[in-house]
Amino acid sequence: MRKTPAFFTPWRTGAISLLGFALGLSFNALAQVVSDPSQAEKPASQDEAAKPVRRAPADAALKRVVVTGTAESDTEERRRSTASKIIFGRDEIERFGDSTVGEILKRLPGVTTQGQPGRGGAPRMRGLGSGYTQILIDGEPVPRGFSLDDLSPEQIERIEILRAPTAETGARAIAGTLNIITRGGYSKRLNEVRLALGLENGHQQPSAAWTRNDTLGSFNYNLSVSANRWERASDSTTLTHTQNLATGEVIDQTEVNESSGARNSIHANARLQWRDERGNTLVLTPMYILSEGTGSSASQLEQTGGVAPYTHSTGTSDGRYSTARLGGQGTYRLEQGGNVNLRFGLGQSAWISNNLRTNYDVTPGVNSQQNTGSQQHDTSFSSSAKITKTLDNEHSLVSGMELDLNRRVETATTVQNGETPLSDFDGDLTAAVTRAAFYAQDEWALTPQWALHAGLRWEGIDTRGSLDAAAPDISNRSSVTTPLLHAVWKFSPESRDQMRFSLTRSYRAPDLQNLIARPSINSMFAGRGPNEEIHPDRAGNPNLLPELATGLDVALERYVTGSGIITANLFFRSIHNLMRRETALETVSWADVPRWVSRMQNIGDASTRGIELEAKFRLSDLVDGAPKLDLRANASVFSSKVQGVPGPNNRLDQQPDGTLNLGADYRIPNWPLTLGGNVNWTPGYSTRLSADQVAVISDKRVADAYVLWSINPAWQLRVSASNLAPRLYNSSGVLDSVNPLGQPIRTATESLQPSYTRWQIGLEIKL
Repeated sequence: MRKTPAFFTPWRTGAISLLGFALGLSFNALAQVVSDPSQAEKPASQDEAAKPVRRAPADAALKRVVVTGTAESDTEERRRSTASKIIFGRDEIERFGDSTVGEILKRLPGVTTQGQPGRGGAPRMRGLGSGYTQILIDGEPVPRGFSLDDLSPEQIERIEILRAPTAETGARAIAGTLNIITRGGYSKRLNEVRLALGLENGHQQPSAAWTRNDTLGSFNYNLSVSANRWERASDSTTLTHTQNLATGEVIDQTEVNESSGARNSIHANARLQWRDERGNTLVLTPMYILSEGTGSSASQLEQTGGVAPYTHSTGTSDGRYSTARLGGQGTYRLEQGGNVNLRFGLGQSAWISNNLRTNYDVTPGVNSQQNTGSQQHDTSFSSSAKITKTLDNEHSLVSGMELDLNRRVETATTVQNGETPLSDFDGDLTAAVTRAAFYAQDEWALTPQWALHAGLRWEGIDTRGSLDAAAPDISNRSSVTTPLLHAVWKFSPESRDQMRFSLTRSYRAPDLQNLIARPSINSMFAGRGPNEEIHPDRAGNPNLLPELATGLDVALERYVTGSGIITANLFFRSIHNLMRRETALETVSWADVPRWVSRMQNIGDASTRGIELEAKFRLSDLVDGAPKLDLRANASVFSSKVQGVPGPNNRLDQQPDGTLNLGADYRIPNWPLTLGGNVNWTPGYSTRLSADQVAVISDKRVADAYVLWSINPAWQLRVSASNLAPRLYNSSGVLDSVNPLGQPIRTATESLQPSYTRWQIGLEIKL
């Protein structure tokens, strides 16, 4: 992948060839249906055509034939998929009664979350986040600003993990893809209410959800609405030790911060589906999210040596996020096998935020105040066309094209001590992102033991924006062609055990915030004076190049009795044009002296590798006479290296050494009670960000447990506890820098955050 002066220039030949192949395949399949509708009535082969056709007498009585069966299990669907796919259904999602999606994801193989124990957080596959992990909802990228915590677990039908990208799901997945499928499309009736009350450190967190499924002839629908409120305390203590290496002077700071926040949110989505007798479908999927929150904080700063930047501070914040989306999909089944699928999506999102911070006694009798406010509005449109064609020689061909448009208008103001230091950037920021993609893939059952999945995808992204109407537009264009190959080999045609192989290319595109971002002044050093390197301002970099990765995955899967599975997966990624934040001293318009500014930069190459182990089975299926105890475990080990950064621990940013989950569930015989628990452990780690900076994160140990009482077939009571035996969450770091006098200094920081046990009681009612 590389930056190009014109949108289609660098890969024009490959893109046109791929587009021609995709369109040719699509038109060929459509032509078979349109030009000769009678094809559906013709026999599938010449041998069948030679056979006489016997017709039943007109008065012959036709016997009724009833076909019964069960839906394919998550494990069976996983086994049959040519590209690696792990599926977690409703049983896994609702087991612990989690209040956030992040708490569910931390138990999945190879997935870690940031932040304090028991608080969920952004998911990271293989320890990699910040754009390395692709997150989809119903196969579509999540809208900007969308938090998984705004999505109620009750609204999720299943979660799919794709460890390697495919041409159809997209290649912006260096670490992998999390596809969250919302509930809907049922043929059975369901009318369910869930009420829950959580308690964390004395703060109440009520929630309610309602789900309704029904069928009216060839029309079925799903409605799901959830509402919740949470209140949380987020206290912290920050210790800073600064030593002047030239003079020996030492400055120690202790800042104790007490903060709390509250948020109310509502999430509503629906799936309206019509199906005719031939299997053609039309689907509409509206979704609406509204979240409003407030927060307040107060801190005390004590310092020995030097002059303290302030003695204490207070802060308030309020924000509102809303998004409305309408998706549509139509599927037309082809007579000769396969289908044509058309999709569209319309969305509008808005963010409104205000933050006020006051630092007291900046100098004797003088206070400093910073007030920032912003309003952002995004309008998006997405569309895609896909054709799937099934051929007689065990080929399943898929080709398609995608087009996404996103436009943002942002208005922001920064008032600092009655002045507007960012007046050159305040006002309207406009930006537009256009993404186009063409792809084709072939899934082929080569022999009873071998299956192949080969794909080719071209994708181009054009980003344009302006921070000031009087300034020239900022633009960034890039494109990439990604070949992808997956293979499955069974030990024998009848074997349920198999090996998987994947050789892929994937990429990570810089997001709009890192390309075109209004500068942000560090609130700890407000004013037109200097700041410190460890507390930099932030700004964008329009010259970023996307990262490109070559990946290899090899997996061994053993499917045991029942729905059990034991797997081992090895992976490797070689990454080029790695993006990482770097801090430099810059002359800026918002200060009278140079200030430290952090911008995302391309710093070179990197690599990561690891092994992921998973086991899941019922003990009684393996040991005669053993209790029906469901056991599950997964463990992952990660390693990475960034070239150009001296070791040791020159790993990719915030990638731990691994993660471990151990869990069990047991239904007591002759009792309507089910017990379960899980232990999650992520070891602590140290990261060398540069030759002068090291960051350290403490380990996380989280124990969860639940009790489920089935009162009757329609009523269930679930009591759960998250983060039993809470511990301090510790993050620290060391930075070698220089002070305004040019003298070398070493700054060591340590942040201590307490965590809490969250208790919840929930009532599940089927009406």
